Amino acid sequence: MFVRTESFKEFLRFYPIVSGLVAINLLLWLCIYVFQFSFALDMLRAGVGNNYLVAQGEYWRLITPIFLHGGFAHALFNSFSLVLFGPALEQMLGRLKFISVYLLAGIAGNIGTYIVAPNAFYQHLGASGAIFGIFGIYVFMVLFRKHLIGSANSQIIMVIFILGLFMTFTRPNINVVAHVFGLIGGFAMAPPFLRKAKPFSIGVNRGRHKNKSQSGAGFNPNRWNRRSVRRKGYGKNILWGIIIFLVLLALANNI
Repeated sequence: MFVRTESFKEFLRFYPIVSGLVAINLLLWLCIYVFQFSFALDMLRAGVGNNYLVAQGEYWRLITPIFLHGGFAHALFNSFSLVLFGPALEQMLGRLKFISVYLLAGIAGNIGTYIVAPNAFYQHLGASGAIFGIFGIYVFMVLFRKHLIGSANSQIIMVIFILGLFMTFTRPNINVVAHVFGLIGGFAMAPPFLRKAKPFSIGVNRGRHKNKSQSGAGFNPNRWNRRSVRRKGYGKNILWGIIIFLVLLALANNI
């Protein structure tokens, strides 16, 4: 569920929303911080969350901070989080529901920041509220929709959830309010959005594409199962290696 076994081409084809969001994160980082294009710098100035300017009527600043980041480490951390935890949810919810949850959770985090932030000139940016919204849905699954997520994946989610909360409340330069409100937003949206959801299966994606690309040809799901079995032994090591890398990266850069 959280171990990525797809090829790069398969990933782009199976999870277009996650792929698009990651591309936006990294392209904006390149345009703003590497190439420093004038239009990109203008986008940063016009899009960063700013409570004072929101109060003046610039309500788009409740949305635009979701796509902006404070540097490479910040963009990379959120993009890796999307790659790890977004694909399964995109398949389970469907593309429209997934992007809706992502944006609404991010907006919830930014609205919470506007209401609760300590001063009127507080500025913020980043997709962390939206990422915590994804975690909010997974936490709801662990508690109330256990048939959608196995015990091993439940343990992974709870470990990451606890680590995320620990980092939220112990590291500097983190928008704690956005994390908390994004989490609450995702948890609150889970009941209606998960109503028709089915457990994640990589075979569903491959079977769907196989049937579309080769009309009339037979499809043997065991073909993919054999590949999954071969990779199962080291899949968990890859996942936990990535998780440890992300945690160390976050701690080192005060994300």
